[in-house]
Amino acid sequence: MSAPEPQFLKRKENGDEYRLALRKRAGRAPAVVWLGGFRSDMLATKASALDDWAARSGHAFVRFDYTGHGESEGDFEKCCISTWLADSLAVIEAEAGEAPVLVGSSMGGWLALLANRALRAKGSPAAPGGLVLIAPAVDFTERLMWDVMPEAARDEIMREGRYLQPSQYSPEPYAITRLLIEDGRNHLMLGSPIATGCPVHILQGMQDPDVPWQHAMELVEHLPGDETVITLVKDGDHRLSRPQDLDLLVSAVEGLVTQQVSGR
Repeated sequence: MSAPEPQFLKRKENGDEYRLALRKRAGRAPAVVWLGGFRSDMLATKASALDDWAARSGHAFVRFDYTGHGESEGDFEKCCISTWLADSLAVIEAEAGEAPVLVGSSMGGWLALLANRALRAKGSPAAPGGLVLIAPAVDFTERLMWDVMPEAARDEIMREGRYLQPSQYSPEPYAITRLLIEDGRNHLMLGSPIATGCPVHILQGMQDPDVPWQHAMELVEHLPGDETVITLVKDGDHRLSRPQDLDLLVSAVEGLVTQQVSGR
């Protein structure tokens, strides 16, 4: 069955106005909000599986595309972590209601943590009631890109403003921009404790070539005092999109939703 046509939320960034595409399924609170990965979109396998779960269970579900991704407007190469964090906050506060459960995949895991911090700092009723993080790529622009790049690639970024990185997920390379790298340094989290104020469940494949499982364990070490669970999938890759992986994802989301409802 094809997905319904998206709705659009207007956003302004640096004087430019554009529209974010989103799909919202009405249902019981708390809403579940999907935050996708770098260069991914809201019609990908995991987001679609959660939408199917929401339809079966009667829970509210919101998914969207960041600026320059999927069906949203905007130029990808003019975007950075600040842009996509602002997108996430706009959608969460406009569409998710109180205390949603945020589900962040890869880059979306970093954005979920950043959004949680920002929403709690301002006392927003949309501050999350739980976080499910799939292969969370916290600080990836620095730790998983810049730090491991060949010197020639770094030189090209600094000289030309971009480097075309081959992708195993697409026949087309994707641009890593100087803007992305330098802006990412304004949002680094792995230098001090990360107080989420809500339960966290991390799903991590141990055969992930993009976000090593050790990176997820380092994140756990930065979550002191919080109710944190990590599920390591020994033969899991970065996508964690096999049927058994999707079952784990749905179970993790159901667990946090149930925990939040029972705690009210």
